[in-house]
Amino acid sequence: MYVFGDSIVDDGNNNFINSIAKSNYYPYGCDFAGGPSGRFCNGKTFVDFLGEKLGTPSPPPFADPATTGARILGGVNYASAAAGILDESGRHYGDRYSLSQQVINFETTLSQLRTMMSGDALTQYLSRSLAVFVFGSNDYINNYLMPSMYPSSYTYNPSDFANLLLNHYARQIVALYSVGLRKFMLAGLPPLGCIPNQLATGQAPPGRCVDYVNQMLGSFNEGLRSLVTMLNNGTHPGAMFVYGNTYGVFGDILNNPAAYGKP
Repeated sequence: MYVFGDSIVDDGNNNFINSIAKSNYYPYGCDFAGGPSGRFCNGKTFVDFLGEKLGTPSPPPFADPATTGARILGGVNYASAAAGILDESGRHYGDRYSLSQQVINFETTLSQLRTMMSGDALTQYLSRSLAVFVFGSNDYINNYLMPSMYPSSYTYNPSDFANLLLNHYARQIVALYSVGLRKFMLAGLPPLGCIPNQLATGQAPPGRCVDYVNQMLGSFNEGLRSLVTMLNNGTHPGAMFVYGNTYGVFGDILNNPAAYGKP
């Protein structure tokens, strides 16, 4: 499993780079077996649970100097908190691995793998590997929705900005297909108007989400779903692309909390 993304799936990369977006201290990791690890949550990430379901180990962070040799055979995690599809997203947090840098980092791993197995074996290995992508949130909350620091909202309307993101995204996905990856899971955006970052702006009534933020995400999510359909239309032989309906998952949790154990 090869993981590309932001803080949702970062499992320690930002521990090793010059960033203020870090989570290697309490209360992060308060429910995680190893304590604070660089995961931006109390316990396991979505990728940890996915790995358990698939019977694969959680891949180690790329930036950890120990992630080399046999350790990379089970996959590598390239995700970086504050990272976006656009290189400039999240820059006020300092260093981070943007999507384009994460693809470059994967190619570094690929160079190591080429020294560890034959060409045919590597082709088969990559074709059976799963590539997970969780991107886009920082392009909104740490770019488009910060007009005092980023000009994107003056340059693009929400629909055009979504198209800009999707065009960048598609190029990198196709690049990874061209070097051998074949199984892709692309997660859509969650309802960002409901996260503390946006609720703290005071733009929504108490107990409600910031509706206009959620509404603007539709262009991206619908476009990503369409991109997945297009990529599956036969122009990429041997590949499978899957869209993850993150918005629907979190929407269901928010609308039906009792079903998830919250009274």
